[in-house]
Amino acid sequence: MDFLDRVEVLVLTWNEEANIARTLDALKAFPRVVVLDSGSTDSTTQIASSYPNVRVCTRAFDNHAAQWNHGLSACGIQGDWVLALDADYVVTRSLAAEIAALTPADDVAGYWCRFRYCIEGQPLSGSLYPPVMVLYRRHAASYAQDGHTQRVMVDGAAHHLAEPLLHDDRKPFSAWLASQDRYARLECELLVSTPWARLGWRDRLRRMVWITPWLVPLYCLTLGRGLLDGRRGLFYALQRGIAEALLSAMLLRHGLTRQRRNGAE
Repeated sequence: MDFLDRVEVLVLTWNEEANIARTLDALKAFPRVVVLDSGSTDSTTQIASSYPNVRVCTRAFDNHAAQWNHGLSACGIQGDWVLALDADYVVTRSLAAEIAALTPADDVAGYWCRFRYCIEGQPLSGSLYPPVMVLYRRHAASYAQDGHTQRVMVDGAAHHLAEPLLHDDRKPFSAWLASQDRYARLECELLVSTPWARLGWRDRLRRMVWITPWLVPLYCLTLGRGLLDGRRGLFYALQRGIAEALLSAMLLRHGLTRQRRNGAE
């Protein structure tokens, strides 16, 4: 028995028909996969249900942390270990082989994994995507909301996997724009509610409003090696610039609204 027999995969979905088949095709070596869907109106659940190793559950979405915690506690997952994936994360053969060969010590509770960001299926030379803890002991893990995303907390030591995941989102650009609007609102709420002294340097730059919309794309093209990727690198840099500009606009509007309200008092 290899380590994959101890792992149950949990995938969150919502209208992921552009991605889900590619993600599940890469998980055929894993005997048990749970897809927790948030009420897709496309063919996501029909596609997922066609895989013999996949079981589909549904829950109305409220936030990412609650959705992940529900998946861990209420979807019948029994595996000692959980591999937690978004629907646009693709496990490469080399990563699956690395996971299969794991022999974690008793004090190890999780594994971080870095990413290779893809544009139209082609990996970029670099990206801003940070490593994420995607593999962990089920009983040692829980999620907490952190702005537009979520943090998984584990009780125990954590190591890094050598092989990367692919982040390969092929939904339409309009869907990406809509998601960035939602994400920027959540990030804005987090940034304005957090005292300056508790912000990291990246979030302090964001709170200053005017820096990140131009600095982030410039970083992506230069230190992030986007210039090596031609049009794909330029597209990614523009994506990140749009995301930062949306957040800056929301922070500005929040400040203007607060100024108006204070003036009316």
